[in-house]
Amino acid sequence: MTEPMKPDDVFDIDRIRKLIELMKEHELGEIDLRQDSQRIRLCGAGHGQPIVTSFPQMQSAPTVSSGAPVASSASNAPVAAAPADADGPHIAIIKSPMVGTFYARANPTAKNFVEVGSAVQADTVVCIIEAMKVFNEIPAEMRGKIVQVLVKNEEAVDFGKPLFKIDTRG
Repeated sequence: MTEPMKPDDVFDIDRIRKLIELMKEHELGEIDLRQDSQRIRLCGAGHGQPIVTSFPQMQSAPTVSSGAPVASSASNAPVAAAPADADGPHIAIIKSPMVGTFYARANPTAKNFVEVGSAVQADTVVCIIEAMKVFNEIPAEMRGKIVQVLVKNEEAVDFGKPLFKIDTRG
């Protein structure tokens, strides 16, 4: 027996299914719902198959790390060495909040969300991590400037894996 739908629960599976059916029926490209600090976004994937994107409230803020960087970039090409000022007390690390696949851009023809030198705000989307066919937009959660991208596009990432270095001074 299924539980009755709560009128205030945007993540109720039956409600999501009904929204997907409405998207197909009315040929909608996107539905974006927000409830308090939670958000769910349904995007049409081109053949009537919506992509579900949820935005869970992250439990912990990215932390500062002084570990050695992994030289790679948001594209599939390797990156030059990190700038001389890519370490220090003003450098913070954005870490993966989940296990999944890292995407530097929304689709193969789009520009990267951020690159070295990009200024970011707390709500700036820096990447997408796909987990079980759910595409989660990852916000910077801090203000600063990207000084190093630590993973390659389409690379598998684990929970807590460093993704970006940010200079919080700028």
